[in-house]
Amino acid sequence: MKTDCKGLSFTELEAFLISIGEPKYRAGQIFRWLYRGVYDFADMTDLSLPLREKLQQVATITQLVPEKIQISKQDGTRKYLFGLDDGNAIESVFLRYHHGNSVCISSQAGCRMGCSFCASAFGGLCRNLTAAEMIDQVVAIEKDTGERVSNVVIMGTGEPFDNYENLSRFLELIHDSRGLGLSYRSITVSTCGIIPKIEVFARDFPTVNLAISLHAPNDEIRDQLMPINKKYPIADLLAACKAHTELTNRRITFEYALIDGINDREEHAKALAKLLAGMLCHVNLIPLNKVEKPASPEADQPISTNPADLPAPAGHLDQPAPAARSSAEAFRKILESRGINATLRREMGDDIDAACGQLRLRNLKT
Repeated sequence: MKTDCKGLSFTELEAFLISIGEPKYRAGQIFRWLYRGVYDFADMTDLSLPLREKLQQVATITQLVPEKIQISKQDGTRKYLFGLDDGNAIESVFLRYHHGNSVCISSQAGCRMGCSFCASAFGGLCRNLTAAEMIDQVVAIEKDTGERVSNVVIMGTGEPFDNYENLSRFLELIHDSRGLGLSYRSITVSTCGIIPKIEVFARDFPTVNLAISLHAPNDEIRDQLMPINKKYPIADLLAACKAHTELTNRRITFEYALIDGINDREEHAKALAKLLAGMLCHVNLIPLNKVEKPASPEADQPISTNPADLPAPAGHLDQPAPAARSSAEAFRKILESRGINATLRREMGDDIDAACGQLRLRNLKT
């Protein structure tokens, strides 16, 4: 079996070269080519021809080829549909902000968490992505746009902490100064709240930003929206978050999708403010995006590939509606009046199903 160079750390690449009888200093040359978006060893022109030919025989480079690129007419957001070698597909999003370019990447093909308002859970989990597949989402997008990516968020399809080993390798790869050299402080990992991994993550990557998909001020509502809450209820989750901030001294972002009549009322805002009082945190209020469940047998079975680990799914909401913008703004004001820093996210790419909770939606429809 050929060795995938895209998934190797710099040290591992050096060891691989030594194993095939080549000097380890070649790793620096190859590493630079990999992160410039070069996928053919023949194009690595500062390597000797015999070495290039040898690499063609014993190694490979993961390449994600966009099957479809959609560009938002509203704001220029670009959504990429990448086909994988095994027939699965994932999506990534490129967003331009005044402070720089961001890419939202996927960590799994599908998801087994079953959140009732999110398209990623439709069809369940297919498989974890490799670190190479995660890193190449960024590399391929930089190559396509010709623009440097300055921020990466792991908020696309999948639950990153459900693929922790590959997530960790991805973070180390993207941070390496000999490749993309992205600062850990420019990376955000979003989780629905897998507590044991939150604790490990704080020790492993104390300067990487952590975002928690909360979406409810109490267990009753969160049980309905997010099956994971039955295993890790809010009190336990917030205790883990407080421990995280104490260890890292980093602010946690709580993501909160506003759903009309479910979690967007005045009493919900007051309860949320009370829940988060005294925490080093920020609340990112997200207008719910339309997610209509595809009519397919697979979509009716969204959840767990490991029933021993997760509770049964709550079931998707019947046509959940976004909160009105006026309600969302009122919700924000209530939080701020009670000392909770909060912003109302400006949605980007919703006309191409690239906004929060919509990834995987169009791919399942077509």
